[in-house]
Amino acid sequence: MSVLSSFVWSVADTLRGPYAEAEYGSVILPFTVLRRLECVMKPHREAIAKIVGMYPGEQQRRTHLKIATRSEDSTGLSFWTTSAYTLEKALQDPDNLVENLIDYVGGFSANLDVFKSFGFENVIRTLADRDRLAQVTRHFATIPLSPDDVSNADMGDLFENLIYRFAESANDGAGQFYTPRDVVRLLVDLVYAEDTEALRGRGTVRSIYDPTAGTGGMLTVADEHLHRLNPDASTALFGQEINPRTYAICKADLLIKGQDPSNVRQGDTLVVDCFGDRRFDYVLSNPPFGTDWKAVESNVKDEHGRGGHGRFAPGLPAVGDAAMLFLLHVASKMRDKDESGRGGKAGIVLNGSPLFNGGAGSGPSDIRSHMLENDLIEAIVALPNDMFYNTGIATYLWVLSNAKVDERKGTVQLIDATGLGSKLRKAIGSKRVEITETNREAVVRAFSGTQSEGDEAQVPAKVFANRDFAYWTVTVERPLQLRFQCTPETISAVAEHKTLGKITGLTEALETFGDEPHLNREKFNKELGKHLGDQGVSLTTAQRKTLWQTIGVHDKFADICLDSSRAHKGEPEPDPALRDTENVPFGWGGHSKAHEALEETVQAYFDAEVKPHVDDAWIDWSKTKTGYEIPFTRHFYTYEPPRPLEEIDDDLERVVGEIMTLLREVEA
Repeated sequence: MSVLSSFVWSVADTLRGPYAEAEYGSVILPFTVLRRLECVMKPHREAIAKIVGMYPGEQQRRTHLKIATRSEDSTGLSFWTTSAYTLEKALQDPDNLVENLIDYVGGFSANLDVFKSFGFENVIRTLADRDRLAQVTRHFATIPLSPDDVSNADMGDLFENLIYRFAESANDGAGQFYTPRDVVRLLVDLVYAEDTEALRGRGTVRSIYDPTAGTGGMLTVADEHLHRLNPDASTALFGQEINPRTYAICKADLLIKGQDPSNVRQGDTLVVDCFGDRRFDYVLSNPPFGTDWKAVESNVKDEHGRGGHGRFAPGLPAVGDAAMLFLLHVASKMRDKDESGRGGKAGIVLNGSPLFNGGAGSGPSDIRSHMLENDLIEAIVALPNDMFYNTGIATYLWVLSNAKVDERKGTVQLIDATGLGSKLRKAIGSKRVEITETNREAVVRAFSGTQSEGDEAQVPAKVFANRDFAYWTVTVERPLQLRFQCTPETISAVAEHKTLGKITGLTEALETFGDEPHLNREKFNKELGKHLGDQGVSLTTAQRKTLWQTIGVHDKFADICLDSSRAHKGEPEPDPALRDTENVPFGWGGHSKAHEALEETVQAYFDAEVKPHVDDAWIDWSKTKTGYEIPFTRHFYTYEPPRPLEEIDDDLERVVGEIMTLLREVEA
């Protein structure tokens, strides 16, 4: 495939000069699509011409053409061109090459509107203006892209390799356009793993959807995998894509496969769900890593505000990372569980932040709460680093289901596949590692629970109850204890205060108050108030509070300040500077994991872990929040003790000896 890709891309030598590198893709991609369509149609051109001549209507043509071109390996063509031109034939009239090619492209059936997304007519005219049209057309007319030469899967690889080259030449992030095929195959294997037998049944019909379709790579792999399990299965592929070029490639690719082209739609998934009324058997997605959603913030917040069954009702992540919005969208598109117990399954590629970002009560925590409380997360697989073309960061595959088998209900399986990557002989961008077929099979065995000690590759896997990831964030208060003393430092702080410094006579009055320490706030305020009154200084209640807050410093030997508010009158007042929080796992210490056990569990934790160290502390129950996080790395952390000091000393002595030997040789 790399040879074919290089041959296709070699037309860049022709474009160099009149075109900047960043413009190469705008020429190469549409010509590649056109040549693929031409090669697919070539054996059927007579049938196409006959049916186009006999039937004027689009639906009639489509119906008869599918029948006429159907074979054991194909469902038949559902697109055609009314033009008699091919690339080769268009070249035979070089003086009218522009018009010939425009006639060729303009003759395609209405369901093949992808060349508008490429702005292909303008591409043709620009090539002609820059005196490169004939050379480029001649180059593509010789490329063998028939299904016999290049399978659908390989064609998908070719498109994605070209996209990568285009993005690289434009200094753009290649990884935002597509997912490496080894990652896609692993994700598809995991999503299908528990359905394998059901998919082999007669009359199998499945729908597959990708809301971030790119060039359609995930849909292609999922479709071909299902047909390997069951050649007679019927699939309906659906995709939504924001980028016009990759949308066009995806639509053309699915059309060639005999899919309904109206099932591929262009648009921003976070703004509008183009399939709002549909749910799917399988949902697959690799949303772009680390992209913000500021441009669509109002749309997202409006949908969140509507609540109910909206996609984003459970919560909103930080504007800087849209990953969890795509997670919510994917979860919302799984088909509902039916009477037979079959529901929807999904797989999504995410970075590490959705596992743990945001504390209790935050949007990300609320989203994890929604996913776990509704038992939607089946497994999470940690991939090796350096798996993607534009980033080397840690990445994870989330496998979702709304119809878990009994043994998986209420649980999440974590699988650590970080040690399985095989190094590539040559890096492709940031991608230095791949998941081989052997690695893939090992991960699937770990997921399905069929891993045995005799397996060559062992993949660490652990199963946790959903509530194992839940915790309470508890606010721990300590009493406010202040010492008040009018020293030169505290008086200077009052003088420099933006509010207190403007009060006439205040600093002078403090200087004559005396510098003896006061360990009781009420007594200090009473005595200072009398003194200020004698000095003709009058303060409001708010100014008095600001004054003692400015002068007071913490002193553990001072009297505890008591709350004077009506709700908590006479109770110890908390010191904001000493306030702390504790995360208490559900079921800590073997207590019940039910929500009703909050006070029992938290109090037990507090008595055991906090009270022995700060005996004057207490819990502010009104501030308790529930949170969820999935500390993946912590569960697979293996402690490695440091090297013995003796061993380190020996190494140092050896190195010093080698250095001294070299120095002597230099001196000699």
